[in-house]
Formats: sequence, structure tokens, C-alpha cells
Amino acid sequence: MSAAAEPHAARHSALPLALLGWATGALFFFYAWILRVAPSVMIDELMRDFAVGAAAIGNLSAFYFYGYAGMQIPVGLLMDRFGPRRLMTVAAAGCAAGCVLFALAPALWALSLGRFVIGATAAFSLVGAMTVAGQWFPPARFALLSGLAMMLGMAGGVFGQAPLRLLVEHLDWQQASLALAAGGVVLAVTAAATVRDKSRAAGGLRQVMAGMVQVGRNRQTWLIAIAGMGTTGPLLGFAGLWGVPFLALTQGLDRTAAAGITSMLFIGWGVGAPVLGWFSDRIGRRKLPFVAGLMLAAAAMAGLAWAPGLPLWAVSVLCFLCGFGGAGQILGFAAVRELNPPAAAGAALGFVNALVTGAGALYQPLLGWLLDLAWTGEVAGGARVYTVTAYSTAFSVLVAGAVVGIACTLLMRETRCRQSA
Repeated sequence: MSAAAEPHAARHSALPLALLGWATGALFFFYAWILRVAPSVMIDELMRDFAVGAAAIGNLSAFYFYGYAGMQIPVGLLMDRFGPRRLMTVAAAGCAAGCVLFALAPALWALSLGRFVIGATAAFSLVGAMTVAGQWFPPARFALLSGLAMMLGMAGGVFGQAPLRLLVEHLDWQQASLALAAGGVVLAVTAAATVRDKSRAAGGLRQVMAGMVQVGRNRQTWLIAIAGMGTTGPLLGFAGLWGVPFLALTQGLDRTAAAGITSMLFIGWGVGAPVLGWFSDRIGRRKLPFVAGLMLAAAAMAGLAWAPGLPLWAVSVLCFLCGFGGAGQILGFAAVRELNPPAAAGAALGFVNALVTGAGALYQPLLGWLLDLAWTGEVAGGARVYTVTAYSTAFSVLVAGAVVGIACTLLMRETRCRQSA
């Protein structure tokens, strides 16, 4: 075999394991999304068992995002320096520990701590999958592979709605949380067996931090991150928490059926992420499909917020379109990687993911606070009941966030799917 053929053969022999490693990261993101949305199908039980209102539940759910968003920049730096294998293994086990703490919590503070631990360790999921994709596959495949990972994440969001609600009804929310902990243990073992590190950054903390400073000083990084926040609002604020009680009120559905309708937003996102990723790679553009996706998401969210009397089929379509358009966020990850130095790729991805996911920590408690502000005092089954007007007013914040995202995306520099830094 010639010298030129040997590296080619080595690449092909490594490809199956690289695919398994990427798939493990994508499954980790699937699992992380189940955990992310789980409180949305436990709202009534948590309000009843801990005697709290919407603001408290919004804050409880947001502790996931405090941990997740707060860890994103460290995760990016750690991925650049140490590679994904050990980090993803320990993180999956940490998710399992957080689920156990959540299930056995005697008080609201312990529930919040469990959510924080889950979020902080789930932070390694998507960045881990994208790190494996970036290390082992060519740049022209990055948006597609990242989109497919995002698709699996959205499938987790769907599973965390109606199917998880059925599990909660069959068992209870504590036992369901313990069942989720078992999934983290399985993922930890799988990550240790399949994920491999192709490269690690040289140098110490000073050199790694220099890459972070470079990422933070890049105006394009901030524009992409804020645009990504505009896509996240409907996903986390509506489908991830408050959409279920809203649809139960406006459509007369039980919680399981309402969760099934909100799942259409996750399905739309899951379909849109690989489709938009493939389309972007195909046409060699990041900006155009990103802008179009945000416009679609903003229009669909406006329909959901301001036209609550629509027939159920129309609500389902709007949820799907909102998710499909919001999936353009994946192009932001591809663009920020191309607009920052390769040695700081993990830091750039982590920085954007910190703000994108941190939107959940902003939107979920903010919406809960706005709902409590408009509460008329009505209670049913120990849980507060909010009016349609209160929900519509609160969801206006999500529409505004998407509009701001459109403005930022219009200012983003086109990379033409090439490394430009």
C-alpha cells in the first residue's frame, strides 16, 4: 500500500467508530431534552405537592438552564483542551445523579438543586456531539450532522411530553424521575465505549483562555448568540413549559393531549434542523436560511399567542412551523464555528449555546412572573388557573425576542460555509 493510501485507509477504518461516537453524543442530547422539558408534564403535581404557584415552577424549571447555560463556556474550553470522551462519560453519570436528587427531594430547594445538577451535566451533550462531528468529519458535513443531533434532541422533547406524562400518570413524578436516572447510567457506559478523542488543544489554561477572549471580542459571535436566543424562546418558553396549560385552557384538552400538541413544535424543529442544515451546506450559505427560519418562527409564534381561538389543526400546524423555522438556529452554530479560529471552536460553540440555552432561564420565570401578575385568584385542584389574556400577554415576549433575532441575523456576516477566521 502506498504512503498516500495509508492515511486514507486509516480514515475509513476510523469512520464507523466516529459515527458511533457522534451517535452517542446525539443520544445524550435526546436524553438531555427529555430532562429539560420534564417539569412541563408535572406542573400540577409539583404545584400541589409543594404548594407553589407559576412563578415558583418557572424558577424551578429555570434552574436547569442556570446550570446548563452557566456551564457552556467551561464546557467549550474543556472540550478544546481535553476532548469529549471522558467529559461526556462523567456528565451522563452526573445527569443520573441529578435525577435521583430531584426524585427524592424533600423540599423545593432540593428540587431546584437537582434541576441545577441535571442542567450543568447535560451541558456536555450537544457540544459533545458537535465536537465529535467537528473533529472526525469534514466542514461540509458539520451543519448536517449538527442538524441530525438537534433532530434527536427534539425527539427527546417529544418523548418528554405525552409519553412521559403517561409514565407520570402510571407511576408518579418521583418514580418517573428515577426511571430517567437509569437512562443516564446507560449513556455513561455507552460514551466510555464509543467516544474517542481525535485531537486536544496544546498548551495550558492561559492559551485556552486566550481563545475564549478572542471569541468574546468577535462581534459576529454576539450577533449569532442573540439571534439564537430568538429561536429558543418559543421552544423553551412555550413548548418547554407553559404551552401545555395554555392549550389545556384554550382547547379544552387534558394534559396528555395538550402535551401531544405542543410536541408538534419539537417535531417541526426535529425535521427542520437536518433539512435546513443540508440546505445550507448545499447552497453554500448560512445567513439566508437562518433569516428565513427566524421570520417563520416569529410569525407562527404570533399566531399561537394572539389567536387562541384557532381550531386544533391550525394550532398543530403553527406549532410545527414555529419549530421548523426555529431550527435555523443550527446554522448559527455552523456560522460561529466558521467565524472564529479552529483552535477555539469549542469555546465558540459553548459561548453561543450558553446564551441560546440561557434564554430558557430568562423566558420561563419571566413568563411565570407575568402570569402571576395577571392571576385573578382562581384555583382548581390546588393549582392556580390563569386567563387566556394573561397567557397571550406573556407570550408576546417570545414574539418580541424572535423579532430581535431577525435584526441580529440580518447583521451577521455570510461565511459561504467556509472557515473564514
